[in-house]
Amino acid sequence: MLKTVRSTIIVTLVALFPFSASIAAQDASGQFKHPAVEVVMKSAQYKASMAFLEKDHDRIVEQNIALQQIPAPLRQEEQKARAFAALLKEAGLSDVTIDEEGNVLGLRKGTSNSGEIVAFVSHLDTVFDRKVDLTIKREGTKLKAPGIIDDTRGLASILGIVRAMNAANVKTTKDVLFVGSVGEEGLGDLRGVKYLLNKGQYKERIKSFIAFDGNAPDQIANTAAGSKRYEVRFNGPGGHSFKAFGTVNPMYALANVISDLSKVQAPAGTTYSVGVIGGGTSVNSIPVEAWMLVDMRSSSATDLAALEKTFLQFPERAVAAENNTRSTKNGKITVDVKLVGDRPAGNTSKDQDLVKAALAASAAHGWNPRLAESSTDQNVPMSLGIPAITIASGIGDRNHSLDEYLDVEPKASLRSLGFALTTLLATTGIAK
Repeated sequence: MLKTVRSTIIVTLVALFPFSASIAAQDASGQFKHPAVEVVMKSAQYKASMAFLEKDHDRIVEQNIALQQIPAPLRQEEQKARAFAALLKEAGLSDVTIDEEGNVLGLRKGTSNSGEIVAFVSHLDTVFDRKVDLTIKREGTKLKAPGIIDDTRGLASILGIVRAMNAANVKTTKDVLFVGSVGEEGLGDLRGVKYLLNKGQYKERIKSFIAFDGNAPDQIANTAAGSKRYEVRFNGPGGHSFKAFGTVNPMYALANVISDLSKVQAPAGTTYSVGVIGGGTSVNSIPVEAWMLVDMRSSSATDLAALEKTFLQFPERAVAAENNTRSTKNGKITVDVKLVGDRPAGNTSKDQDLVKAALAASAAHGWNPRLAESSTDQNVPMSLGIPAITIASGIGDRNHSLDEYLDVEPKASLRSLGFALTTLLATTGIAK
């Protein structure tokens, strides 16, 4: 999921992109010219790949819809993983596996013996549970449905890119690992990529990482907003709302924490939210339990740690206040604070070749590129010192809503695919 927080670079294009020509967009200083991008776009392999993608566009859309129709909520990605693995094999990859965490891995060998891998990653999971209606609604060139772009478009585009590279006999210098990851959304806590880079069979070989996720091809995310997510659960003796009036109430303790958090002055770029609350059994009962889920984010690890430290003072303070205010005759308020999500913050320098190539590729395909912040699978490699970015998998909007949409207008859709393919090939290198 890609949500822009801050843009740091804006340029004006001096050229538009035709599929049949190599045009390297640049600003007045030539900032967005990149030799590897120019080599890619002049190559016969790239031009043949784009010609294939143009013919294959309808199939990409059809597979996008087919994969979107498979529910993939938190920790229920297995069916979609099996379908994606089968389609990767059908697209021409022979080395396809599903690892112990549930990630789908498809390795395409390069010509070098270095063993160096560029990971190209889209996630399998969505934020929607199995009860959500996944029916597609069409409005012109827009497809509206939950999960249609985030990130099913990435999966379908990977399949198209693999087919195009094979059809055009593209040979890369470095190996490419195409990945359908699990646990990217919500409380999945990036578990798929954490496993891939810390325990997976290719962990020592992945030297560059491209998260293929989002809906704005003019944005290259090179900064990762980290997050800390907590479940805070208060318990008490409960009782009848009338007969036991005056007994300690976990809801009041919960309310005090929410009130305290709401008054925190966070520095710029640092955010917090109470996203879910629950508890109680009936309107005429003092609840036995009250709980909430809290999200704190920042691109600064220092600021995030400071916010976390401040927040963690509130639950115990609320317990003490409630136990000192109301009766504890039948029991006291207690609290359990559990870390349920830990996404590391990070950054890939704008001077890294991976970032420069993506900016040049976006510009060359007709966008005004800018650097952005996001919280995606890129967070993990950045925290490990692996150069990583997030680039858009398609064009659309309203991610995570019931009216999420993907625009499949062919010309713009192919530009988006061309941008992704150019970025990938400029990073892997085209073998002669």
